[in-house]
Amino acid sequence: MIYQYTVNIEKDPKAGVFIASVPALGCCFTQGRTREEILERIREAIACHLEALLEDGEEIPHFESRIHE
Repeated sequence: MIYQYTVNIEKDPKAGVFIASVPALGCCFTQGRTREEILERIREAIACHLEALLEDGEEIPHFESRIHE
């Protein structure tokens, strides 16, 4: 099954990094120096978060996907 989630991406001008979060997955977030890096890292963070949910016997949330910048 393929899961798709909305990803919010913001740039922190003070730190000079991008910050990405997945609202549907609560505490699923990461940061990176470039757009390419942040997209790779958020995909990894989502995969790890979903794996942890499965290991804990939790239900996987189903939501539509969008990237917000």
